[in-house]
Order: sequence, then C-alpha cells, then structure tokens
Amino acid sequence: MSRFRFFSLTLACCLIFGFGLFGCTSPNGTSANSDLEAQVLEIIRNNPEVIIESVQAYQEAQQNDVQQARQAFLQQMSTNPGAIIGNSPVKGASQRNIVIVEFSDFQCPFCAKAHETVNQFMAKHQSEVTLTYKHLPLTQIHTQALPAAQAAWAAGQQGKFWEYHDALFQQQQQLGEPLYGTIAQTLNLDLEKFNSDRQSENAQAAIEEDLILARKLGINGTPFFFMNEEPFSGAVELSEMETILARIKSAGR
Repeated sequence: MSRFRFFSLTLACCLIFGFGLFGCTSPNGTSANSDLEAQVLEIIRNNPEVIIESVQAYQEAQQNDVQQARQAFLQQMSTNPGAIIGNSPVKGASQRNIVIVEFSDFQCPFCAKAHETVNQFMAKHQSEVTLTYKHLPLTQIHTQALPAAQAAWAAGQQGKFWEYHDALFQQQQQLGEPLYGTIAQTLNLDLEKFNSDRQSENAQAAIEEDLILARKLGINGTPFFFMNEEPFSGAVELSEMETILARIKSAGR
C-alpha cells in the first residue's frame, strides 16, 4: 500500500470515529453527515487492512517509546540512582550501589506476598541494597489502592512511611477509612496533619508522578521491580531475588 493511500485510509478512519463521537445531529435525529459517513464506512469495508496496519503502526510506535524510556531509565539507574529515587521513600544502604525500585499497590494480593519476600531480603541485605517505593495504585480494580497510597504518603511526611506501609500490607483485608486512622493512631502520628496531608494536592502530585513514570516504562501490573538494570515482577520468591543480587554483584567485580 502506498504511503498516500495509507494516509488517506487512516484519515478516513479518523473521520468516521470523529463523526461517531462528535457528529452533529439534525432536529429530526438523522445525521447531517450521513452521506459522508456512509462513504467513509464503504472505504473501510473495502480496505480492512488499513485498520490492522494502523493498529500495528501505533503499537510499534508505543513499544519504541517504552524501549527508549526504559533504556534511559536503566542508564540513570546505573549513573545517577538518586535521580530515580527522587522524593520517594527509601531504606537500606546509603551508598546506593545496588538499588531496588518497587512499583506496588497496597490492595494487590500479589504485592502483599511480595512484601513479605522483600522484607526478608532487605533484613538480610540492608547494608548493601537500597530499596525505594513507587506508588502504582490500580484504581480500576482496587478501590482502596489510591486512598491507601495517600495515607502512606501522609505518614511519610511524619517519617513513618515504612511502618505505615508494613501495617497496610499486614492488614490488607481491612483497607478502608477506619483502618487508616487506626494505623495513624498506633504510630502516634499527628492526626490533624495526617488527615490534611493525605487529602492534599501534594499527595496527589507525588502519586501521579510515580504513575507517569510507570506508564512511560510500560508497567501496567503490580508488583514490578528493577534491581539495578534487571527487571522482575510478580509474587517474587526469595531465591529469585538472591539470584539476581548474586548476578549483579558478580558483574560488578
């Protein structure tokens, strides 16, 4: 198919979708553009390959964007991990030679399972590994993911992110307003500040920043991790994390 024909057919697709979404309607309910709409539909019926080619071209462009973003991200993980961490909560080794970036959702059962593994791993390697947490609330399937993330962020403003984070995962089945206040009280947080912070624009902006990064990297499921330049995901086993760490340390020698 020539570039001109491909462009023309793609434009036809855009037109038909445009009329479907924004088309004017005459007082008697018939479309003012019905003739043109019919012509466009006929073009599409006679050239179905344009739909496939358009989708493929779009997917390839998206994949290229993700690949480039990941390459830039991994390069920065190697040369300037502090820029990746940013203002996100962090614990473990201060030298940041080996960094784990975790994208997680407090309502995700797989994240809860991975949380246990990561805690075991960090207890063993906290002197050589740095862990940072990025929020990726999957709001379409987890109604409490965003409120929980906001509450954890607010706890972080009082230096208690990781304690709050652990409590949320330990009580994942009870996520909701009563639990958020109860954990805050248990951790002796200033409740007025906690409630103000979790509803603030700053909380929204911090979480949105993590969401934007996840989208750029093509991450749409949780939990997802990078350990230096190695990605892995799911309810990871301790042995898998140990293997990745050994490989990283061996490559660095």
